[in-house]
Amino acid sequence: MNAKARRITLLLLTVTYFFSYMDRQILAILLEDIKADLLLNDTQLGLLSGLAFALFYATLGIPVAAMADRMNRVNIISIALAIWSGMTAVCGLAQNFTQLLLARIGVGIGEAGSSPPSHSIIADLYPADKRALALSIYSLGVTLGAAAGQMFGGNLTYFFDWRIAFLAIGLPGVALAIIVKLFATEPMRKAEPGAVESDKMPSIGAGFRSIFANRAAVWLVAGVTLTSMIGYALTGWTPAYLIRSYGLNTLQVGNIVAPLLAIAGVASGLGSGWLANRLSQRYGIMAQPLMVAGLKAIALPFLIWFYMADSAPLAVGVYFIAVLFQSCYLGPTFAMIQTLAPLRMRAVWAAITLLVINLIGLGLGPTLVGVLSDYFVADYGDESLRQALLVIACFTPLAIFCYWRASRCLALQAQAEPAGLKA
Repeated sequence: MNAKARRITLLLLTVTYFFSYMDRQILAILLEDIKADLLLNDTQLGLLSGLAFALFYATLGIPVAAMADRMNRVNIISIALAIWSGMTAVCGLAQNFTQLLLARIGVGIGEAGSSPPSHSIIADLYPADKRALALSIYSLGVTLGAAAGQMFGGNLTYFFDWRIAFLAIGLPGVALAIIVKLFATEPMRKAEPGAVESDKMPSIGAGFRSIFANRAAVWLVAGVTLTSMIGYALTGWTPAYLIRSYGLNTLQVGNIVAPLLAIAGVASGLGSGWLANRLSQRYGIMAQPLMVAGLKAIALPFLIWFYMADSAPLAVGVYFIAVLFQSCYLGPTFAMIQTLAPLRMRAVWAAITLLVINLIGLGLGPTLVGVLSDYFVADYGDESLRQALLVIACFTPLAIFCYWRASRCLALQAQAEPAGLKA
């Protein structure tokens, strides 16, 4: 594949990922308006943000990944994009909790068809020593999509209402699905240098067995899952936290906080991808999880400070620093997973990783915040959400430990197979 086609394909996959997170995270800035309109509690809001979406998004990712290891991946992505975009628009038509819940489930079903085939395509587009940066560029869709969801959602909700916000965000994705189908390129599947691959297509069960037989992969999955639980809780509830605890409105959150989130996330994503590539080339792949652990350790005190700050300007300032360092993990982690995965299990390994991340991270993170917030309301009143988020942030040291253990396992594997792991 020529360089132009490679760049166009990566750009379209990144824009698709951007739309998925914009459609997914727009709910965060609409929570307070939806709560008042539909008379919901925080537990119900947490279910809409977390478990209801994650259950279908994660579990359907496995069969979709199996299809992606056998079928045209671009076709799968374009169809999935059309489905979740349409269901996002349908969210704006909901008249009660049940209808909104079903529409969110539809969004989750559609988004299940995006990430596993995208990871597999990128792994075939770029060699191992350039993969972390490519996947970091792709992962910018997370930060930019979440920020765009808050920016557009905040403005549309402020000037119109939350229903218009869903409709305006969802419908353009249907047009994007056609563009992806027409202009994204399906690359040839390529093995890592020195890899021995079977002509027989492995089963999903074999994918589970192979990933859990690799100790480094297990620690990486554990680390990214805990990190994602904290991150989804943060992005899913931060707008509501800023509105409740500091008196900001959706316009202020959308036009001030969201752009800062985008700047910090882009700098962190690109910087960590570039640094991960450099460290991998010089010290081997085992340096990448150590990098993630170190940057997350720097972010931790600022994250705690964010939930203890007594003024909006201070909270937003430390939030910027926390995001700058804690958003370093997605590109390097998925690059490591793709490098460790057998050729015909790349999409399955990505889907298994996303299954665990989303069932636990996305499913439990925002949901647990809602449950804890309702539990703390008797003691803390309007500050119950602050306390719930602080509890979730305290899981960060466990994530740091998991990345450190992954590095140790990779170092041991490098001693046994130095050529494979230094690729």
